[in-house]
Amino acid sequence: MKKENISDAVIRRLPRYYRQLTDLCARGIVRISSHSLGQEMNITASQIRQDFSCFGEFGQQGYGYNVEELRAEIGHILGVDNDHHLIMIGVGNLGHALLQNFPFSQTGFTVDAAFDVSPAIIGTSVNGVPIYSMEELDGFIREHSVDVVVLTIPQSTAQDTADHLISLGIRGFWNFTNVELSSPSSDVKFENIHFADSLLTLSYRIANR
Repeated sequence: MKKENISDAVIRRLPRYYRQLTDLCARGIVRISSHSLGQEMNITASQIRQDFSCFGEFGQQGYGYNVEELRAEIGHILGVDNDHHLIMIGVGNLGHALLQNFPFSQTGFTVDAAFDVSPAIIGTSVNGVPIYSMEELDGFIREHSVDVVVLTIPQSTAQDTADHLISLGIRGFWNFTNVELSSPSSDVKFENIHFADSLLTLSYRIANR
């Protein structure tokens, strides 16, 4: 499988392919051509073939793609079958909503614990995930394998919290603090989520119809 020089744009299309292929499987579609897949996703067939070629050879000329097999391949590339372990810091409205509603297990993540400073929720659980005091965070990370930390905490503490977690060995962050977190280490990966960016993109599209 090729992994060199894969653009960020290609990587960000992979979850779209996986989502679409999951939907096709649910609809009972066994095989699909790049042309038909492109029509489903509003992407050109040549773009699809070019994206897939970054990772190897998929499909057969004249046959197209076996939907279930292609979904499994894309899922493997995305690491869905790796069983990543995840914890959350901050169980306010957003954190609670994510724990309650987001299908972490369907994307290859196991949520082991959540942490907060509020005495009202420490010792409780959300959707089966136990909530611990922040004072227990360091010990938990030292005793458990944690691949990703979800941050749903105030902006004022975001970078300091991330720096501390990095010092404890954390290398993956799903960041909802609305601050662009960073690290001098290229080994640390951030996915910085900005809800306003998405809404402003919609605003532009509406304003420029």
